[in-house]
Amino acid sequence: MTLPTPRNRGKGFGHTDPDGNAWTVARFLEGAPAAQAIYEAAERMAASLGPMDIRVSKSQIAFRRRRSFAYLWRPGMYVTSNIPLVLSLPLPREDGSPRFKEVAHPSPAVWMHHLELPDTSVLDGEVQEWMREAYASAA
Repeated sequence: MTLPTPRNRGKGFGHTDPDGNAWTVARFLEGAPAAQAIYEAAERMAASLGPMDIRVSKSQIAFRRRRSFAYLWRPGMYVTSNIPLVLSLPLPREDGSPRFKEVAHPSPAVWMHHLELPDTSVLDGEVQEWMREAYASAA
């Protein structure tokens, strides 16, 4: 089985800094070697769901269909943290799993679920099901 190749992989896709430099996956993960393997595992998981784009900005990497269905961000960019990456999944419902660090309700139809990723072992079948649900909702 061949997995679909994400479009715009590693490209800034229009997101640049004030000097005009594009944000790329490599640039986003620069200085965070522990985050690289986690990112690669999360990208494989997302790509297994179907066609998607990858958009990179200064603050996050987004996996997208028509809308974004998963976000990766580095908490150490904002607060002191030993967690390399956080996966945020917008779901159409609140999931009460204790695995989520926080669940926010930013709009009437979306609950944003934040999952800390200390290593790749967290990206298991349950996370894949949540990501599949978010992917379906982003069509």
